Amino acid sequence: MVVAFRRHTLLPLDDCLYALQPSIPHLTRSALHRCLQRHGISRLPDIEGDKPKRQRFKRYPIGFFHIDIAEVQTAEGKLYLFVGIDRTSKFAVTQLVDKTDRRTAWKFLEHLRQMIEREHAGLWIATQCRLVSISRSSFYYAPTPETADKLALMAVIDASFLDHPWYGSRQMARHLCRLGHAVGRRRVRRLMAQMGLAPIYQRPRTSDPHPEHRIYPYLLRDLEITRPGHVWCADITYIPMRRGFLYLVAIMDWASRKVLAWRLPNTMDAEFCVAALRDALSRFGKPKIFNTDQGGQFTSADFTGALRDAGVRISMDGLGRWMDNVFIERLWRSLKYECVYLNAFETGSELRAGLGRWIGYYNGQRPHSRFAGRGIRAGRRDAISGACPGYGAHQTGGVNKPGNSLTQPPNCPEWRDHLRPPTPTSASSASPQQCYGYPLST
Repeated sequence: MVVAFRRHTLLPLDDCLYALQPSIPHLTRSALHRCLQRHGISRLPDIEGDKPKRQRFKRYPIGFFHIDIAEVQTAEGKLYLFVGIDRTSKFAVTQLVDKTDRRTAWKFLEHLRQMIEREHAGLWIATQCRLVSISRSSFYYAPTPETADKLALMAVIDASFLDHPWYGSRQMARHLCRLGHAVGRRRVRRLMAQMGLAPIYQRPRTSDPHPEHRIYPYLLRDLEITRPGHVWCADITYIPMRRGFLYLVAIMDWASRKVLAWRLPNTMDAEFCVAALRDALSRFGKPKIFNTDQGGQFTSADFTGALRDAGVRISMDGLGRWMDNVFIERLWRSLKYECVYLNAFETGSELRAGLGRWIGYYNGQRPHSRFAGRGIRAGRRDAISGACPGYGAHQTGGVNKPGNSLTQPPNCPEWRDHLRPPTPTSASSASPQQCYGYPLST
């Protein structure tokens, strides 16, 4: 009865239920649906024109490239993958980059352009251009050479920058206008960036946090730091040269102010920070706590992993809290005003040699308010003799607190062992680093 009624009326399921319930009171919707399914009539037949006809995906000719960007998570952090795929042949071209901007996008298009072979025996250039989705005009385009006027202006900028290395784009534009060159700041800024010229001011944002890295809490607040080897700290700074710049990463002992290791890279990669850390750990053992800022180099898996493997507790400054790492910030000020700004270093080797001499002087002979105006050598002699003079206010949490003056006890094994130099054969034949007892890493 149910099957005959459905086939005769072609009513929907609910309408069939309402029509049959007066004759079959116990009939439910689920039972009716199962009955219709068993006889293969649970769905109504399709009627022509009732629904729009389903169409297949649009067909594209070979050479229609779809270009997109995807984020890729790696051990070093987040990278970006340029992907170009042909919709029909599924031929794909990929390129992995560390940032996405117009320059990297243009390089990817240049990568596609270089796939075209001029002397291909089977494919014309027009066909190859169509296959990689670029126009023939883009393939045949040749960059125009620089004009004589632009080269002359760049020569003037270069000569002026040698005499005034602190000129930025604004000052350089005013200086060129005084010399009779009608140029604006935007053109000067573009030319200086093209020539790689940057003023000697500190380069901003050397401590950019990485959004994917873990940030550790600050552990030095109200902590009594009374001996060397208790707390180490590290930081990165920008070192300008006459032409260009480099970066400096240093590791310092918080209590003794000693520079334990340093590196002078030309990029802000984490590997140089890890190399300096491993050098300091191999030379001086391990500290209890290691404090840094929230820069992506110090929060990377390689750097924090090396500290965790050594059993060192990790501490990080608060966001924007330069006072939490004030002693190494004070080191950068002394280094730049006493060494970098007084010497216009031309090359990286000259800068490395100059920094090595100054750090040797800093670790050995330079007066420190920490040791009542005496150098670390004098502090070493007093520590070995048992005098151990006071070294100013007691240090807690990275800031000197007045009223908490503390002096070392008469016998100071930590200071004596930390400051004892290696015994040279003769003081005259030993190098300054050997006399000071602070082997330095360059």
